[in-house]
Amino acid sequence: MRLEEYWGVGPKTRERLDAELGTERAVEAIESGEVRALVSAGLSRGRATRILRRANGGEGMSVLSTRDTRAVYKELLDVASDYAVTEDAADRMRVLTPLMEREAAEKRLDSVMDAAESWAGLDGETREEVLSAFAEFAEDDRIGDEEAAVRTVLALREAGLSEGAFSRVADIDRNALDAAASALSDLDGGDVARGVDDELDDLRDSVASVESLSADSLDAMEEIREEARAGAEFGEVVVDYVASETDAGFQRVRDATPDDAVDATDFVTATLRELTADLREEVEERERSVARRLRGRIAENREAIDAAKSAVSDLAFHLSLARFAHDFDLTRPTFTDDGFAVRNARNVSIEASDESVQPVTYAVGDHGVSGAGGAGSADPAPPDGDRVSVLTGANSGGKTTLLETMCQVALLAQMGLPVPAERAEVSISEDIVFHRRHASFNAGVLESTLRSIVPPLTDGANTLMLVDEFEAITEPGSAADLLHGLVRLTVDRGALGVFVTHLADDLKPLPEKARKDGIFAEGLDEDLELEVDYQPRFGTVGKSTPEFIVSRLLAGADERAERAGFETLARAVGEEAVQRTLGDWSPEADADD
Repeated sequence: MRLEEYWGVGPKTRERLDAELGTERAVEAIESGEVRALVSAGLSRGRATRILRRANGGEGMSVLSTRDTRAVYKELLDVASDYAVTEDAADRMRVLTPLMEREAAEKRLDSVMDAAESWAGLDGETREEVLSAFAEFAEDDRIGDEEAAVRTVLALREAGLSEGAFSRVADIDRNALDAAASALSDLDGGDVARGVDDELDDLRDSVASVESLSADSLDAMEEIREEARAGAEFGEVVVDYVASETDAGFQRVRDATPDDAVDATDFVTATLRELTADLREEVEERERSVARRLRGRIAENREAIDAAKSAVSDLAFHLSLARFAHDFDLTRPTFTDDGFAVRNARNVSIEASDESVQPVTYAVGDHGVSGAGGAGSADPAPPDGDRVSVLTGANSGGKTTLLETMCQVALLAQMGLPVPAERAEVSISEDIVFHRRHASFNAGVLESTLRSIVPPLTDGANTLMLVDEFEAITEPGSAADLLHGLVRLTVDRGALGVFVTHLADDLKPLPEKARKDGIFAEGLDEDLELEVDYQPRFGTVGKSTPEFIVSRLLAGADERAERAGFETLARAVGEEAVQRTLGDWSPEADADD
């Protein structure tokens, strides 16, 4: 396959990859998702990641139908990759894409949940041993990838890990691993390491000493001349001196002396030059012989080495995802034909920032997820069968967060990963359309928004629509008409959708398979912060409750003119409601209670 047939590889990128890796190796790196190989060839990590995502999951990338969906996808991968046990594992995580087949998602889930169960079963000390094994060897630049993999396996075996996700490690022959580790260490990056062969080490030492003597040849000449003045034959003095200073051996030095030197200096220089060349040739010959023997040992244990590389790469990848799943208490989703439902779902982004999260239960379409309690409880059973919900309610009431949470659950499930919910049923989507509220009021924004959210409904199937405050991009009258059309189009096309809006009363009548839900604010806390029950109430229109906002502003107003202004707004939104809110909030009222 030609390099330019891959998405993102143009002429300049092809030339760079071809020059640094060669076409065959570059194709292999792209096909196997090796981010590090492309980065080593000079590509930025971001560009390498984008190329590999398209090469290894191009069809799945089409699921990310909008800019906001792609933003959620990237944020999820950023959070997850922080749990990587090696940089290679982080790279593999970053190139994960949504899967289009349920079987593929189930298969990945099997591996991740197996690893999550194995990780959860380890005590703290053993977990540290596992992380140390990867950190010590997988990221050690002084050893090659094969030796790192073998030594990682040996370290994991030494820690007594042999079950669950570690079973592949335990299945590799221990004797073959030991032999491979020794041979790979001895053949250090293709060069025979010191300590492997005494004869080779002696020859190398001799080369080093002759080169050192050559560098100080002027001093050597003075000593040789001094001895020669005592009457000894000059050539023999040179042989004795060089042999004693370098341990090269008298006969080897004598064989290196020239027959046609023009003077004493030339004689010494030529001797050292010839001796260096002879010794280097012997070193190369001896090293070839020893390396041949070591490569034979490596070949004998090739099966164990390849098994170690594969096992370590997959184990690092799955353990990294397992750590992510364990830390966020993720659970395995169930795939369904035509629905989306979550019980006690949480937002990963909010949890990652260490903020408190109120779990929510929600659903559209057909599902079998029940609530923990009955009607009116904090965790009611979500309705079954409605294709679309229109979500209404208080400002800052968590409506957008609920949409984002649903998008996170949908993407994680479709990537074959566990999800942040007590229980989830998710259908495979061809398009996930998440549109956040964008406060830009012009025709260009309206047109670009419609271009991004309508085609997935009309061109594909199994679409999930998550649209937030569509009315923010056009005037209210037109927005209500367009939003009503989007709701009807979603139902007519058999898609699933949640539409957040403050225009619920203007959307009558809704299609038969659509409902209205509401999120309600309950008052102000002692810090004048809005108290909201983030769990939607099904079949009920939520209220924006501006009296709570005005009450907060009125209570915090210090200047007389400012207070008078907010009192005017209080009369506009309902003075009685504002006064009741302030009465419920006031510290004096709390004291009376």
